[in-house]
Amino acid sequence: MSLQKVSIDFDGKEYSIETGRFAKQANGSVMVRCGDTMVLVTAVASDNERPEIDFLPLSVEYREKSAAAGKIPGGFLKREGRPSDHEVLCSRLIDRPTRPLLPKTWRFETQIIATVFSSDQENDPDTIAAVGTSAALLISDIPFKGPFSEVRVGRIDGEFVINPATESLVDSDLDLTISGTNEAITMVEGECKEISEEDFIAALEFGYEKIKELNGLQLQLLELVSTEKREFVVTEIPDEFRQLIVDLIGTDLHDNVYSATSKHERREKRAELFDKALAEAEAKFGENEEYEGLIEKYTKDIVSKLEKAEMRTMILEEKKRLDGRALDEIRPITCDVGLLPRNHGSALFTRGETQSLTSLTLGTKRDEQMVDGLLPKFTNNFFLHYNFPPYSTGEVKRLWVSRREVGHGNLAERALKILLPDQEEFPYVMRIVSDTLESNGSSSMATVCSGSLALFDAGVPMKKPVAGIAMGLISEDDKVAILSDILGDEDFLGDMDFKVTGTADGITACQMDIKIEGLSVEIMKDALEQARAGRLHILDIMNQALDAPREELSPYAPRFSTIKIPQEAIGAVIGSGGETIRGIVAESGAEINIDDDGTVTIAAVTQEASDMAKEMIEALTEAPEEGKIYTGKVKEIREGLGAFIEFLPKKQGLLHISQVAWERTENVSDVLTVGEEIEIKLLECTRDGKFRLSRKVLMEKPEGYVAPPPRERDDRRDGGDRRGGGYNRDRRGGGDRDRDRRGGGERRRY
Repeated sequence: MSLQKVSIDFDGKEYSIETGRFAKQANGSVMVRCGDTMVLVTAVASDNERPEIDFLPLSVEYREKSAAAGKIPGGFLKREGRPSDHEVLCSRLIDRPTRPLLPKTWRFETQIIATVFSSDQENDPDTIAAVGTSAALLISDIPFKGPFSEVRVGRIDGEFVINPATESLVDSDLDLTISGTNEAITMVEGECKEISEEDFIAALEFGYEKIKELNGLQLQLLELVSTEKREFVVTEIPDEFRQLIVDLIGTDLHDNVYSATSKHERREKRAELFDKALAEAEAKFGENEEYEGLIEKYTKDIVSKLEKAEMRTMILEEKKRLDGRALDEIRPITCDVGLLPRNHGSALFTRGETQSLTSLTLGTKRDEQMVDGLLPKFTNNFFLHYNFPPYSTGEVKRLWVSRREVGHGNLAERALKILLPDQEEFPYVMRIVSDTLESNGSSSMATVCSGSLALFDAGVPMKKPVAGIAMGLISEDDKVAILSDILGDEDFLGDMDFKVTGTADGITACQMDIKIEGLSVEIMKDALEQARAGRLHILDIMNQALDAPREELSPYAPRFSTIKIPQEAIGAVIGSGGETIRGIVAESGAEINIDDDGTVTIAAVTQEASDMAKEMIEALTEAPEEGKIYTGKVKEIREGLGAFIEFLPKKQGLLHISQVAWERTENVSDVLTVGEEIEIKLLECTRDGKFRLSRKVLMEKPEGYVAPPPRERDDRRDGGDRRGGGYNRDRRGGGDRDRDRRGGGERRRY
């Protein structure tokens, strides 16, 4: 294939797609560039079909090369490892709009790999990779009903912006990723700062017009590349086989399967009908070589299609759902808070057969999450982890974190984070863990609700409660039914999964996947309004359980206290190589952070630990005061001279032999022992930084006391300490020097 390149001016930037130079052995490959961000996308399908499987074997891998941003990976191996959560989320943003545009009967393993080779850290490569995916499939021999394109929409100072620079998103009140074909929007995901439903629709319309421009660019490339699509045979189920199953169970579906209102009942009755149909089919066609190895597959396919048709007809014609609800009816909801006594906050949210148990843990600066990708390193102080154990659906599977769990957790995290207090107001790191205990539809939205309640239960001063709801759609010809709070089967067999989260005042996050080719703006408006009514209903029930943050934090949560020390005293607190500060942490059990301006933040679970750390730091930075009484420790005895006493941390003074007692002291060791604690008074802070101490002034003078004659001077002694610094020993060591070596610009945590 010869080199071909097309480009357009896309909102003031050159947006180009090139093929024929890179990865020419792939079925389709393109290099997409916007600014200085370049993403290579390849599409490869195997030559061997897998007719035995009943799903579309598509895998999407998005990878970021550290070199793309001029970085070397951290860690010991110095190479890229397993995909980060960000890369997983980007892979999902590509997979979801791609999958519906491949033939449902396609059984050739297909792999999309998007690799970021250059990043200008301004043009986000995730949407560029999605456009590249569509272009690579479009020019390949893989059957594909594209093109589709993906853009990001922000709004800054009231004006919509297409593909805003990463740094400018900080000032945007929405961040929506939108995918679409020339016929319809097919996917939406993002977060908002409580925007209205009207503004949400306006953002979609703005983004959709830009999507059509990028679709046109891909079609320009297709005109330059002549590729024949691969022919593949779609196995048709013989009419006689299909008719046997239809006649056998067609009339039983409504009465037996969809008369059941619980998920497990429907599953059991569905299994009974399937077994019945399979037994009949094997009895009639088991001896026919034409059906060898296909009877179970055919039966499953027919039963599944019959179930889908029956469910859709029941909803559109009878306005009745699988569990008997009205179209806009929400399942029964219960909310419980504070169930887990040792957690800092917890909540149990149950909606029908979906249940989320969520806990919140409050941490300190030490618990921040460092994120190192193409962008400059940054830290997160709020993160949400979503778990979907197999018992939640009554199944036995390997326990692992899937891409779906990463995606659902990210959606719930985005829904809640916009309402959290500022770090200055609430200086905690917060981690939410949601475990789905039961699942039958929209456990991610249950996570949003239970997460909001857990934050309130922990006493986090969150501005407002947040709730979420999943909407569905059934559409046949001119008949449309919008479903509130969809079940798992309604999601699987329906035409849309539209998750919306928000407060009483607006939308905070969304995720929408559309499985049909067209969805009018009017239908979307109706769905958003119905979602808003459902969200308000859920919020009302949540508020009955807990409508505001608790006034007190959990007794097991860390407490913060702050003190200010002189900047010149920071070295004394840290000590040589951090020895002093580590000793304080070990003895008190508190965590200590020191800023370069002298602000010391102490975090401790108990008040006693906090007070101990505070007292130790204050003692280290306390200035000696003449006339003040101290409790000191005898560090060294020098006969004929006196004893050296540490009366403040790292500060020693001389207790002269004449100040030990009123009586004459011949041997200091007869009165004092090393390690002994005694009370002394600071008599004088000399100009050369030495400290004169006295013990006897704190003792009662003996009756008839006569001052002893002065001692004869021993010429062999100079009365001082020749080891450098006289008898004042300030043992801060190299604390200040160590601090300077760190660059002076980082907060230190211990």
